[in-house]
Amino acid sequence: MMGKAINVLVCLAVVFGCQIAGTNRSEAKENMKKTDAKMSVATFAGGCFWCVESDFEKVPGVIKAISGYTGGFSENPTYENYGQGGHVEAVQVFYDPAKITYAGLLDIFWKHIDPTDPGGQFADRGAHYRSAIFYHDGEQKRIAEKSRADLEKSGRFPKPVITEILKFTKFYEAEDYHQDYYRQSPARYKIYRSGSGRDKFLKQVWESDEGQARPKPGGKYRKPDNSTLKKKLTPLQYEVTQKCGTEPAFHNEYWDNHREGIYVDAVSGEPLFSSRDKFDSGTGWPSFTRPLEPGNVVEKEDKSYLMNRTEVRSKQGDSHLGHVFPDGPQPTGLRFCLNSAALRFIPKEDLEKEGYGEYLKLF
Repeated sequence: MMGKAINVLVCLAVVFGCQIAGTNRSEAKENMKKTDAKMSVATFAGGCFWCVESDFEKVPGVIKAISGYTGGFSENPTYENYGQGGHVEAVQVFYDPAKITYAGLLDIFWKHIDPTDPGGQFADRGAHYRSAIFYHDGEQKRIAEKSRADLEKSGRFPKPVITEILKFTKFYEAEDYHQDYYRQSPARYKIYRSGSGRDKFLKQVWESDEGQARPKPGGKYRKPDNSTLKKKLTPLQYEVTQKCGTEPAFHNEYWDNHREGIYVDAVSGEPLFSSRDKFDSGTGWPSFTRPLEPGNVVEKEDKSYLMNRTEVRSKQGDSHLGHVFPDGPQPTGLRFCLNSAALRFIPKEDLEKEGYGEYLKLF
């Protein structure tokens, strides 16, 4: 029936003095576990909990994800009877709010479910497979409602977004054989995941350039037309973001910037990285250990210059940002090596007036 996703990041070669490869996610996870006191919890239902758990476990900033049952009236439900007790399959996500926000988790959640399906998720049918967000406090409720409204307004889906936002009550952990199923039974999990239709649907909605994969014009973050871009961007910004160019090392705006704030896409304005995760890599380009909003950063295979590399692009602006490499510091071991020309820095004192007030709490 369900399953949990694999934790792999890519491994690749050298370009412009940098190297690319995958990171050891289990090592990163162990490093993040040491601050239990700083953990926050979020609870999501998105159909098969094997899949939801696996998708969240690979997100930087997530410490652990646990499969279970919630939302019903019966006590101590089991896999055999949880549906009869009104419960849904759900996952509790324990995360470090200094590394990923609740809004960031919601963005990941929307991109791994069908929020328009009232009868289940993909091949799994029935009310016990429906999607839902279970808020733990008023702030989570507010952020979840705004996130759902933004998704509805984006025009991403032709049907209404019906995912429920419900008050969290009690969570019951699922049986041991359901935990980390994608690692315990990888072959069975892959067969289930492939046959469920989940990935095919998600690829069609979020990765295709056709039809519904495009947000409606007027969405919060979007890419202007080419003529507008040429007026808005400097020649260097246009060369970097639109033609995959590279700016000179040590001769760019942010390589040595030490101010607190966030970095957004110069094209679309979508939030990308935080000064909290910036470090001096010695390469002469701004470098970060992780994205501020993982859902806004897309990784793509890059075989240019006769090398295998991992390119980093923005989700809505589709801007070329740079590349990601495996030689960064802990806790991720990653180095997102970016072009200053693809970014716009917003200092913490300007976040509110620039429309990014939700990130003030990071500082």
